[in-house]
Amino acid sequence: MSDNPLNTNSPGRPKDMAKRQAILEAAKFLFLSNGYASTSMDAVALEAGVSKLTVYNHFTDKETLFTAAVVAKCEEQLPVMYFEMPEGVPVETVLLTIARGFHRLINSEESVNLHRLMMTTGSQDVKLSQIFFEAGPMRMLQGMERLLSTINRSGALSIDEPFKAAEHFFCLLKGTANFCLLYGCGGQLSEDAAEAHVQDVVGLFMRAYKP
Repeated sequence: MSDNPLNTNSPGRPKDMAKRQAILEAAKFLFLSNGYASTSMDAVALEAGVSKLTVYNHFTDKETLFTAAVVAKCEEQLPVMYFEMPEGVPVETVLLTIARGFHRLINSEESVNLHRLMMTTGSQDVKLSQIFFEAGPMRMLQGMERLLSTINRSGALSIDEPFKAAEHFFCLLKGTANFCLLYGCGGQLSEDAAEAHVQDVVGLFMRAYKP
């Protein structure tokens, strides 16, 4: 069956957020299990226990659903509020919170599987690669860029190029362990090892941009 319905407009009630969450969970499971091309909106509806029309009422097409699933996964570990600078909170504390969330996110089983999926299918579908990049990595880079701009204005750190600094921050956090996970030649770091890595990266970042 086609993934495009005749009518995606719902005439009435507010959308059921529990159903939306069920659809997102079903989408994440099926995209990772079957790949993007082999996952239909019908299959997502069946997995979520809702009608196909309900899926379309929440997400207008498969691309929108895929984007929402990627954003939802990022939001689990790195909510938007993490990229804010609360008054009275030390910069290092804010950076450590982001670093821990990002490190958990990129090394999670779902994230590793999703990156493997994009590595195998991305070259065949440039549009899908762009959707993933904008919903995941770019969203976090832009959030970090805004935060680092705020920190720079406060004078706590001296950051002339916030976007480039954000790239450095996240790339340092990925480290060798993430490559090993992606390639299947290593396992998860212990909690102590992960925390030591995060502390090292944030310490290095703070020293690099110290006024």
